[in-house]
Amino acid sequence: MGTPQLDDLPHYTWDDYQNWKGSWEIINGVAYAMSPAPNIKHQEISQKIAHQLGEALKNCYHCKALLPVDWKINEDTVVQPDNSIVCDDTLQDAFLTKAPKVIFEILSPSTAKKDKTTKFHQYESNGVGYYCIVDPEQELVKIYQLLNSKYKLINQGHTFDIIFVLAECKISFNFNLIWP
Repeated sequence: MGTPQLDDLPHYTWDDYQNWKGSWEIINGVAYAMSPAPNIKHQEISQKIAHQLGEALKNCYHCKALLPVDWKINEDTVVQPDNSIVCDDTLQDAFLTKAPKVIFEILSPSTAKKDKTTKFHQYESNGVGYYCIVDPEQELVKIYQLLNSKYKLINQGHTFDIIFVLAECKISFNFNLIWP
């Protein structure tokens, strides 16, 4: 008996996803359970990111900082970034249909590989302007910016400031302030 191949797995869609209990993502029709729940350090970092984004966006009227919310990329891909910035006046639905301008994913043992590979490529190919990968164990952040349809590593480290250029504004973000 061989190793199961991707073609052997069931192919799930948005319609399936809407009926599931618990926290899930589907990427290219493959279901990923979002369990166990994030640990305390992960949640502390996420809260600090959300707070700082909320403060930074006060004068950026068309942009909002969001905690995990469904982003329906297409019928067989639905993800929930840990933190994101969206700049869209039409945010009415229970889920996103347009790419966020900035996404933060906080690594955990159960999601690290997916965040660094599968989601990296999804975010890159779907036009997310900045992808911030936060490693709580190493207290390291890697910032990728979408340039000419490809991600380029523009900064990495423990403590640094960055300017995110959004639709109609720029915001400063201090990564020194996210660590517990």
